[in-house]
Amino acid sequence: MSMTVAERTLLIESIQQGLANDTLAIGEAVRQLRVEVTGLHQSQFAKMCKISVRTLVHIEHGEGNQTLKSLNAVFRPFGMQMGVVKIWRTIS
Repeated sequence: MSMTVAERTLLIESIQQGLANDTLAIGEAVRQLRVEVTGLHQSQFAKMCKISVRTLVHIEHGEGNQTLKSLNAVFRPFGMQMGVVKIWRTIS
């Protein structure tokens, strides 16, 4: 099944929103982007991102202590990068 550019854009924006709202883990976001947007296998995606398959597997499973460089490598193809965001807290 092929996605239109508009559908792909909406999916990426939805994943970005899930990350921003903390309703989607980084690993799950990477897996969704890889599978649903690119349709690539882990080995193909890792090669494209210039990281090892092992690193990609660890990222997708939320394991290990990933470097900012590795995380940026997997988000870069989708026009994203890791960053600092303000935490909004309610005063109780």
